[in-house]
Amino acid sequence: MAGLEGMTALVTGGGSGIGLGCARRFAADGAHVTIAGRTEARLTEAVKEIEAAAAPGASVQLSVCDVTVEADVERAVAAAAEPTGALDILFACAGGSLHGGPIVASDAAAWRATVDLNLAGTFLCIKHAAQLMMRRRAGSIIGMSSIAGHTTHRFMSAYSASKAGIEMLVKCAADELGEHGIRVNAVQPGIVDTELMSFITAGGPVLESYYENMPIARVGTVDDIAAAVRYLAGPESTWVTGQTLGIDGGHQLRRGPDYGSLLGG
Repeated sequence: MAGLEGMTALVTGGGSGIGLGCARRFAADGAHVTIAGRTEARLTEAVKEIEAAAAPGASVQLSVCDVTVEADVERAVAAAAEPTGALDILFACAGGSLHGGPIVASDAAAWRATVDLNLAGTFLCIKHAAQLMMRRRAGSIIGMSSIAGHTTHRFMSAYSASKAGIEMLVKCAADELGEHGIRVNAVQPGIVDTELMSFITAGGPVLESYYENMPIARVGTVDDIAAAVRYLAGPESTWVTGQTLGIDGGHQLRRGPDYGSLLGG
């Protein structure tokens, strides 16, 4: 692949897991990287890790940001553009789940908060990044979906619905922004070995339900996802937009995992 020398990138959720891995990959390829997240101490440690892998000429900075707060997002986008005056890449990775359990017993506030974090947070990032990218008529935006956006996950309805929403949001944004030279795609990871998922990857019935439904039955790595995000971010994919790329060992060919043993189903 060609490098990303001189390009700027914003990675939300960049303090850990997949976001950190992708930020590290961008910096290793020469980009000026800004990582955003809610916890400054975690971001500070992540900056050190990214700097250790960065190519000569790359730079790394942080922006404390809650993606559900529009002013925070606007500030993070502006910070990411500081090295060159432009923003070339957005990876809207921040997300998670604040809800779990049967639909009929779900707490409405937790359900809404999950949708707000994943879907509305991604919308706000696209809104403000695209405004900046339109000035130069170029840019690549990558959203973070999941196999849960395509395949049902029992007892995780808010997470699944919000990830499905991201996939449609990406399509709408790609349709609207293409005329401005901006590409919008998403990645759809399966289970990945991160701190967030360690309670599953350590073993047990939920992990076995993953393996039963994966043609290539192994846990993914952060580097598996970073390679796909890097492709969508860079010049190798200049005619790719409105797509969702599954990186899941083929899991979406079958059925979703069963979280019942964890969530009371």
